[in-house]
Amino acid sequence: MAVPKGKVSKSRGRKRRTHWKLSLPTLVSCPQCHQMKLAHRVCKNCGMYAGRQVITIDEAKKA
Repeated sequence: MAVPKGKVSKSRGRKRRTHWKLSLPTLVSCPQCHQMKLAHRVCKNCGMYAGRQVITIDEAKKA
């Protein structure tokens, strides 16, 4: 069974974890309404995806 040879120091463990970073979500502008949206997802403002209407958005909800 694999057993660690010794204690891993705080600095060594922290050096290993320096690359555990969160990345910001990629935002792109919608080609129809020019609002920022997540890439490869339906626009929450206008309901368009890949040049076609996917969901209908009520005007009352927008305001």
